[in-house]
Amino acid sequence: MSDETILDLLVVGAGPTGIAIGAEARQAGLDVLLVDRGPLCGAIVQFPTSMLFFTTRDKLEIAGIPFGIPDDKPTRRDALAYYQGVARQHQLPLALHEDVLEVRREGEAFTVETRPTADAVTDVTVRRRRAKAVALATGYFDLPLRLGAPGEDLPWVHGRYLEPYSHFGQHVVVVGGGNSACETALDLWRNNVRVTMIVRRDRLKPTVKYWVQPDVANRIAEGSIAAKLETEVREFRADGSVVVAGPSGVEEVAADAAYVLIGYLPDAGFERRCGIRIEERTLVPSFDPATCESNVPGLYVAGTLQAGRDTGRIFIENSREHAPKIVAHLLRRRAAGVPV
Repeated sequence: MSDETILDLLVVGAGPTGIAIGAEARQAGLDVLLVDRGPLCGAIVQFPTSMLFFTTRDKLEIAGIPFGIPDDKPTRRDALAYYQGVARQHQLPLALHEDVLEVRREGEAFTVETRPTADAVTDVTVRRRRAKAVALATGYFDLPLRLGAPGEDLPWVHGRYLEPYSHFGQHVVVVGGGNSACETALDLWRNNVRVTMIVRRDRLKPTVKYWVQPDVANRIAEGSIAAKLETEVREFRADGSVVVAGPSGVEEVAADAAYVLIGYLPDAGFERRCGIRIEERTLVPSFDPATCESNVPGLYVAGTLQAGRDTGRIFIENSREHAPKIVAHLLRRRAAGVPV
Protein backbone atom coordinates (compact mmCIF):
# COMPACT_ATOMS: atom_id res chain seq x y z
CA MET A 1 0.00 0.00 0.00
CA SER A 2 1.38 3.42 -0.90
CA ASP A 3 0.47 6.99 -0.01
CA GLU A 4 0.94 9.64 -2.72
CA THR A 5 1.35 12.51 -0.24
CA ILE A 6 4.92 13.35 0.70
CA LEU A 7 5.08 14.35 4.35
CA ASP A 8 7.33 17.14 5.54
CA LEU A 9 8.38 15.01 8.50
CA LEU A 10 7.76 11.46 9.67
CA VAL A 11 8.62 10.72 13.31
CA VAL A 12 9.42 7.15 14.31
CA GLY A 13 8.35 6.91 17.95
CA ALA A 14 5.36 8.34 19.79
CA GLY A 15 6.79 8.81 23.26
CA PRO A 16 7.32 12.18 24.95
CA THR A 17 10.17 13.17 22.60
CA GLY A 18 8.26 12.12 19.50
CA ILE A 19 5.16 13.98 20.70
CA ALA A 20 7.28 17.10 21.34
CA ILE A 21 8.70 16.92 17.80
CA GLY A 22 5.24 16.41 16.33
CA ALA A 23 3.78 19.34 18.27
CA GLU A 24 6.65 21.61 17.23
CA ALA A 25 6.19 20.59 13.59
CA ARG A 26 2.42 21.20 13.73
CA GLN A 27 2.96 24.66 15.23
CA ALA A 28 5.33 25.41 12.34
CA GLY A 29 2.73 24.35 9.77
CA LEU A 30 4.56 21.19 8.72
CA ASP A 31 2.77 18.06 7.56
CA VAL A 32 3.86 15.48 10.13
CA LEU A 33 3.02 11.91 11.15
CA LEU A 34 4.07 9.90 14.23
CA VAL A 35 4.50 6.14 13.76
CA ASP A 36 4.98 3.75 16.68
CA ARG A 37 5.02 -0.02 17.05
CA GLY A 38 2.96 0.24 20.22
CA PRO A 39 0.49 2.61 21.88
CA LEU A 40 1.10 6.28 22.56
CA CYS A 41 3.89 6.53 25.16
CA GLY A 42 4.36 2.78 25.02
CA ALA A 43 7.41 2.85 27.31
CA ILE A 44 5.47 4.62 30.07
CA VAL A 45 2.59 2.18 29.59
CA GLN A 46 5.07 -0.59 30.48
CA PHE A 47 6.41 1.19 33.59
CA PRO A 48 5.45 -0.30 36.98
CA THR A 49 1.87 0.73 37.72
CA SER A 50 2.78 2.49 40.98
CA MET A 51 5.88 4.24 39.63
CA LEU A 52 6.72 7.77 40.79
CA PHE A 53 8.88 9.85 38.44
CA PHE A 54 12.26 11.01 39.68
CA THR A 55 11.89 14.24 37.68
CA THR A 56 9.57 17.02 38.81
CA ARG A 57 6.48 17.81 36.74
CA ASP A 58 7.88 21.06 35.27
CA LYS A 59 10.80 19.20 33.69
CA LEU A 60 8.44 16.73 32.05
CA GLU A 61 6.48 19.47 30.27
CA ILE A 62 6.61 19.62 26.47
CA ALA A 63 5.15 21.81 23.72
CA GLY A 64 4.62 24.71 26.13
CA ILE A 65 1.71 22.97 27.87
CA PRO A 66 1.78 23.07 31.70
CA PHE A 67 1.74 19.78 33.60
CA GLY A 68 -1.20 20.66 35.84
CA ILE A 69 -1.07 18.38 38.87
CA PRO A 70 -0.81 19.36 42.56
CA ASP A 71 2.08 17.00 43.40
CA ASP A 72 5.68 17.85 42.57
CA LYS A 73 6.55 14.40 41.18
CA PRO A 74 4.08 12.82 38.75
CA THR A 75 2.98 9.22 38.79
CA ARG A 76 2.92 6.96 35.76
CA ARG A 77 -0.82 7.60 35.43
CA ASP A 78 -0.30 11.38 35.62
CA ALA A 79 2.29 11.23 32.85
CA LEU A 80 0.14 9.13 30.54
CA ALA A 81 -2.80 11.50 30.96
CA TYR A 82 -0.58 14.54 30.36
CA TYR A 83 1.11 13.30 27.17
CA GLN A 84 -2.19 12.03 25.77
CA GLY A 85 -3.56 15.52 26.41
CA VAL A 86 -0.67 17.14 24.54
CA ALA A 87 -1.26 14.84 21.56
CA ARG A 88 -4.97 15.71 21.57
CA GLN A 89 -4.43 19.44 21.92
CA HIS A 90 -2.05 19.55 18.97
CA GLN A 91 -4.19 17.07 17.00
CA LEU A 92 -1.14 14.99 16.17
CA PRO A 93 -1.62 12.55 13.29
CA LEU A 94 -0.75 9.10 14.64
CA ALA A 95 -0.11 5.67 13.15
CA LEU A 96 0.07 3.48 16.25
CA HIS A 97 0.74 -0.26 16.46
CA GLU A 98 2.74 -0.10 13.22
CA ASP A 99 6.23 -1.56 13.18
CA VAL A 100 8.73 0.39 11.07
CA LEU A 101 10.53 -2.13 8.87
CA GLU A 102 12.77 0.12 6.83
CA VAL A 103 13.74 3.75 6.34
CA ARG A 104 15.61 4.39 3.12
CA ARG A 105 16.57 7.49 1.22
CA GLU A 106 15.34 7.60 -2.38
CA GLY A 107 16.27 10.79 -4.23
CA GLU A 108 15.20 13.86 -2.25
CA ALA A 109 12.81 11.99 0.06
CA PHE A 110 12.61 8.92 2.29
CA THR A 111 10.51 5.83 1.87
CA VAL A 112 9.34 4.40 5.18
CA GLU A 113 7.89 0.90 5.19
CA THR A 114 5.67 -0.20 8.07
CA ARG A 115 3.49 -3.15 8.96
CA PRO A 116 0.78 -3.50 11.63
CA THR A 117 2.08 -5.25 14.73
CA ALA A 118 0.71 -8.65 15.67
CA ASP A 119 -1.39 -7.25 18.52
CA ALA A 120 -3.08 -4.64 16.34
CA VAL A 121 -5.05 -6.12 13.44
CA THR A 122 -4.97 -9.17 11.22
CA ASP A 123 -3.98 -7.11 8.17
CA VAL A 124 -0.25 -7.65 7.56
CA THR A 125 -0.01 -5.46 4.45
CA VAL A 126 3.21 -3.47 4.21
CA ARG A 127 2.51 0.24 3.99
CA ARG A 128 4.87 2.68 2.27
CA ARG A 129 4.96 6.37 3.11
CA ARG A 130 7.13 9.13 1.67
CA ALA A 131 8.63 11.95 3.73
CA LYS A 132 11.09 14.76 3.08
CA ALA A 133 12.64 14.15 6.50
CA VAL A 134 12.53 11.49 9.20
CA ALA A 135 13.23 11.77 12.92
CA LEU A 136 14.04 8.68 15.00
CA ALA A 137 12.78 9.01 18.58
CA THR A 138 12.37 5.35 19.51
CA GLY A 139 13.99 5.48 22.96
CA TYR A 140 15.51 2.36 24.48
CA PHE A 141 12.80 0.65 26.54
CA ASP A 142 12.04 -1.99 23.90
CA LEU A 143 15.31 -3.84 24.51
CA PRO A 144 15.86 -4.97 28.11
CA LEU A 145 19.41 -6.12 28.79
CA ARG A 146 19.82 -9.85 29.30
CA LEU A 147 22.23 -11.85 31.41
CA GLY A 148 22.76 -14.53 28.80
CA ALA A 149 22.33 -17.19 31.49
CA PRO A 150 20.80 -20.59 30.65
CA GLY A 151 17.08 -20.71 31.39
CA GLU A 152 16.56 -16.96 31.03
CA ASP A 153 13.72 -17.65 28.60
CA LEU A 154 11.74 -19.74 31.08
CA PRO A 155 8.19 -18.44 31.63
CA TRP A 156 8.81 -17.56 35.31
CA VAL A 157 11.78 -15.30 34.41
CA HIS A 158 10.74 -11.77 33.41
CA GLY A 159 12.48 -8.71 31.94
CA ARG A 160 9.85 -6.18 33.03
CA TYR A 161 7.94 -5.55 36.24
CA LEU A 162 4.43 -4.10 36.46
CA GLU A 163 2.90 -4.87 39.85
CA PRO A 164 3.22 -7.21 42.86
CA TYR A 165 -0.26 -8.64 43.33
CA SER A 166 0.18 -11.94 41.50
CA HIS A 167 3.16 -12.74 43.74
CA PHE A 168 1.41 -12.55 47.13
CA GLY A 169 3.00 -15.05 49.50
CA GLN A 170 5.67 -16.07 46.99
CA HIS A 171 9.45 -15.84 46.93
CA VAL A 172 10.74 -13.63 44.12
CA VAL A 173 14.34 -13.10 43.01
CA VAL A 174 15.22 -9.64 41.69
CA VAL A 175 18.45 -9.39 39.70
CA GLY A 176 20.08 -5.95 39.58
CA GLY A 177 21.15 -3.09 41.81
CA GLY A 178 19.80 -0.01 40.06
CA ASN A 179 16.59 1.98 40.34
CA SER A 180 14.33 -0.57 38.65
CA ALA A 181 15.58 -3.44 40.78
CA CYS A 182 15.45 -1.48 44.05
CA GLU A 183 11.97 -0.10 43.46
CA THR A 184 10.70 -3.51 42.39
CA ALA A 185 12.15 -5.18 45.49
CA LEU A 186 10.53 -2.59 47.76
CA ASP A 187 7.16 -2.81 46.01
CA LEU A 188 7.15 -6.59 46.25
CA TRP A 189 8.20 -6.58 49.93
CA ARG A 190 5.49 -4.05 50.85
CA ASN A 191 2.93 -6.36 49.30
CA ASN A 192 3.78 -9.48 51.29
CA VAL A 193 6.31 -11.02 48.95
CA ARG A 194 9.59 -12.55 50.14
CA VAL A 195 12.39 -10.96 48.11
CA THR A 196 16.01 -11.83 47.41
CA MET A 197 18.13 -9.36 45.44
CA ILE A 198 21.09 -10.61 43.38
CA VAL A 199 23.59 -7.79 42.84
CA ARG A 200 26.75 -8.25 40.79
CA ARG A 201 28.63 -5.40 42.48
CA ASP A 202 29.55 -5.06 46.15
CA ARG A 203 26.91 -2.36 46.65
CA LEU A 204 23.83 -0.83 45.05
CA LYS A 205 24.38 1.56 42.16
CA PRO A 206 25.19 5.14 43.23
CA THR A 207 22.55 6.40 40.78
CA VAL A 208 19.67 4.92 42.82
CA LYS A 209 17.15 7.68 43.62
CA TYR A 210 18.06 9.52 46.79
CA TRP A 211 14.80 8.64 48.55
CA VAL A 212 14.90 4.99 47.42
CA GLN A 213 18.51 4.23 48.40
CA PRO A 214 18.15 4.54 52.20
CA ASP A 215 14.80 2.75 52.12
CA VAL A 216 16.12 -0.35 50.38
CA ALA A 217 19.40 -0.22 52.31
CA ASN A 218 17.50 -0.24 55.61
CA ARG A 219 15.30 -3.13 54.48
CA ILE A 220 18.42 -5.09 53.58
CA ALA A 221 20.14 -4.19 56.85
CA GLU A 222 17.19 -5.36 58.94
CA GLY A 223 16.80 -8.55 56.92
CA SER A 224 13.39 -7.74 55.46
CA ILE A 225 14.89 -8.02 51.97
CA ALA A 226 17.67 -10.55 51.44
CA ALA A 227 20.58 -9.35 49.30
CA LYS A 228 23.43 -11.34 47.82
CA LEU A 229 26.17 -8.89 46.82
CA GLU A 230 29.13 -9.63 44.54
CA THR A 231 26.99 -12.45 43.18
CA GLU A 232 26.18 -13.49 39.62
CA VAL A 233 23.45 -15.67 38.17
CA ARG A 234 24.75 -18.85 36.59
CA GLU A 235 21.46 -20.48 35.60
CA PHE A 236 17.67 -20.40 35.91
CA ARG A 237 16.40 -23.94 36.29
CA ALA A 238 13.07 -25.37 35.22
CA ASP A 239 12.41 -26.58 38.77
CA GLY A 240 12.16 -22.95 39.93
CA SER A 241 15.61 -22.35 41.32
CA VAL A 242 18.31 -19.81 40.53
CA VAL A 243 21.92 -20.98 40.58
CA VAL A 244 24.19 -18.16 41.75
CA ALA A 245 27.90 -17.77 42.42
CA GLY A 246 29.21 -15.38 45.06
CA PRO A 247 31.55 -15.04 48.04
CA SER A 248 30.04 -18.19 49.60
CA GLY A 249 30.51 -20.23 46.44
CA VAL A 250 27.86 -21.71 44.17
CA GLU A 251 24.39 -22.14 45.65
CA GLU A 252 20.75 -22.51 44.63
CA VAL A 253 18.05 -19.99 45.52
CA ALA A 254 14.50 -21.33 45.33
CA ALA A 255 12.09 -18.91 43.63
CA ASP A 256 8.55 -18.74 42.32
CA ALA A 257 9.49 -15.94 39.92
CA ALA A 258 12.51 -13.86 38.91
CA TYR A 259 12.90 -10.40 37.46
CA VAL A 260 16.07 -9.51 35.54
CA LEU A 261 16.19 -5.71 35.81
CA ILE A 262 19.69 -4.69 34.71
CA GLY A 263 18.95 -1.92 32.23
CA TYR A 264 18.11 -1.33 28.58
CA LEU A 265 19.83 -0.56 25.28
CA PRO A 266 18.76 1.41 22.19
CA ASP A 267 18.14 -0.51 18.98
CA ALA A 268 21.46 0.29 17.32
CA GLY A 269 20.78 -2.32 14.66
CA PHE A 270 17.77 -0.37 13.41
CA GLU A 271 19.80 2.84 13.33
CA ARG A 272 22.51 1.12 11.29
CA ARG A 273 19.91 -0.21 8.84
CA CYS A 274 18.80 3.39 8.35
CA GLY A 275 22.38 4.28 7.35
CA ILE A 276 23.42 5.98 10.59
CA ARG A 277 27.01 5.50 11.73
CA ILE A 278 27.22 4.09 15.27
CA GLU A 279 30.25 4.18 17.58
CA GLU A 280 30.76 0.52 18.43
CA ARG A 281 31.83 0.89 22.06
CA THR A 282 29.33 3.51 23.20
CA LEU A 283 26.55 2.95 20.62
CA VAL A 284 26.36 6.73 20.24
CA PRO A 285 25.06 7.62 16.75
CA SER A 286 26.67 10.16 14.47
CA PHE A 287 24.71 13.43 14.69
CA ASP A 288 25.12 17.21 14.82
CA PRO A 289 24.29 18.42 18.37
CA ALA A 290 23.08 21.77 16.99
CA THR A 291 20.46 20.24 14.67
CA CYS A 292 20.15 16.55 15.71
CA GLU A 293 20.75 15.62 12.05
CA SER A 294 22.62 12.36 11.57
CA ASN A 295 25.25 11.61 8.94
CA VAL A 296 22.32 10.86 6.60
CA PRO A 297 20.97 14.23 5.36
CA GLY A 298 17.37 14.72 6.48
CA LEU A 299 17.48 11.86 8.99
CA TYR A 300 17.43 13.07 12.61
CA VAL A 301 18.21 11.31 15.89
CA ALA A 302 16.34 12.53 18.96
CA GLY A 303 15.80 11.63 22.59
CA THR A 304 17.71 8.99 24.50
CA LEU A 305 19.00 7.45 21.25
CA GLN A 306 21.65 10.16 21.29
CA ALA A 307 23.13 8.77 24.51
CA GLY A 308 23.86 5.27 23.21
CA ARG A 309 24.62 2.87 26.08
CA ASP A 310 24.56 5.68 28.65
CA THR A 311 20.76 5.74 28.76
CA GLY A 312 20.62 7.64 32.05
CA ARG A 313 22.31 10.68 30.54
CA ILE A 314 19.34 11.90 28.50
CA PHE A 315 15.80 12.09 29.80
CA ILE A 316 12.67 14.06 28.89
CA GLU A 317 13.95 17.20 30.59
CA ASN A 318 16.82 17.56 28.11
CA SER A 319 15.51 15.60 25.11
CA ARG A 320 12.50 17.92 24.80
CA GLU A 321 14.95 20.52 23.46
CA HIS A 322 15.59 18.33 20.43
CA ALA A 323 12.18 19.19 18.94
CA PRO A 324 12.83 22.90 18.27
CA LYS A 325 16.32 22.11 16.95
CA ILE A 326 14.98 19.67 14.37
CA VAL A 327 12.06 21.80 13.23
CA ALA A 328 14.16 24.99 13.08
CA HIS A 329 16.67 23.19 10.87
CA LEU A 330 13.91 22.00 8.54
CA LEU A 331 12.45 25.50 8.31
CA ARG A 332 15.85 27.05 7.55
CA ARG A 333 16.34 24.61 4.71
CA ARG A 334 12.86 25.28 3.38
CA ALA A 335 13.44 29.05 3.49
CA ALA A 336 16.73 28.62 1.64
CA GLY A 337 15.11 26.39 -0.96
CA VAL A 338 17.56 23.62 -0.12
CA PRO A 339 16.29 20.05 -0.53
CA VAL A 340 16.54 18.04 2.66
